[in-house]
Amino acid sequence: MKLLRVGPAGQEKPAILDAEGRVRDLSAKVADFAGAGVSFAALDAIRALDIAALPVLENGLRVGPCLAWVPNFYCIGLNYAKHAAETGSKPPAEPILFSKASSALSGPFDPVVIPRGSEKADWEVELGVVIGRETLYVSEAEALDHVAGYCVINDVSERAFQIERSGQWIKGKSAPTFGPVGPWLVTADEVPDPQALALSLDLNGERVQDSDTSDMIFSVREIVSYMSRFMRLMPGDIIATGTPSGVGMGMKPQRFLRPGDVMELRVAGLGGQRQTVVAVD
Repeated sequence: MKLLRVGPAGQEKPAILDAEGRVRDLSAKVADFAGAGVSFAALDAIRALDIAALPVLENGLRVGPCLAWVPNFYCIGLNYAKHAAETGSKPPAEPILFSKASSALSGPFDPVVIPRGSEKADWEVELGVVIGRETLYVSEAEALDHVAGYCVINDVSERAFQIERSGQWIKGKSAPTFGPVGPWLVTADEVPDPQALALSLDLNGERVQDSDTSDMIFSVREIVSYMSRFMRLMPGDIIATGTPSGVGMGMKPQRFLRPGDVMELRVAGLGGQRQTVVAVD
């Protein structure tokens, strides 16, 4: 299934794409997509519906984030071999874990707002993983059985805040609009191998990131299993699994986002995003 949320910001309706690509209204059947709303039980209840009997929504509606809110917005750092190399870093021995503020969540076509004091805003196309059941101490063999689905994420990052200021990475990752997710939450049954997905990002029409998830240092199985040793993952938690090479920080000379720039990003089978960069009011 391809699940999405459409409508004005704060008033989105849960919806589903039917077999012909039409957007059908789920709001009379489910509350929203978040927390228990994306658990395996909730997804099975949607599968049992007669999708063809649901109302078709008009074309042109805004597409919001595919999750209404997230209990936790986790991220994995330096998880693509070529990206680690472009930053001058050694490949990590264990997954590097950090978080984005959940308030960074944004729609896939909403503007990305450069925050006050920003000097080095950067782009990062990523595969997003959404957890579907409570997950604690799971083996790698069992890990994918805990994944509800996948989505596209742009892990927008302010490198000066992230690296040049003291403290943790979270403050360079968490400005409002720095977490576009969607357009769809694609259920795991439609993604047989999360390590075989092409992903790319174009900046102003120029391809700057072009890779696939086979370049991950730690696979989705490894990431979910590893994280579950240290925390209880919950339904609706989202994990951004790292970005491939081609970020602005790794370029020579470095290149960063400016108002008017346009980012277009895609993960195979999961849809695409498009964001225009704007200055903060």
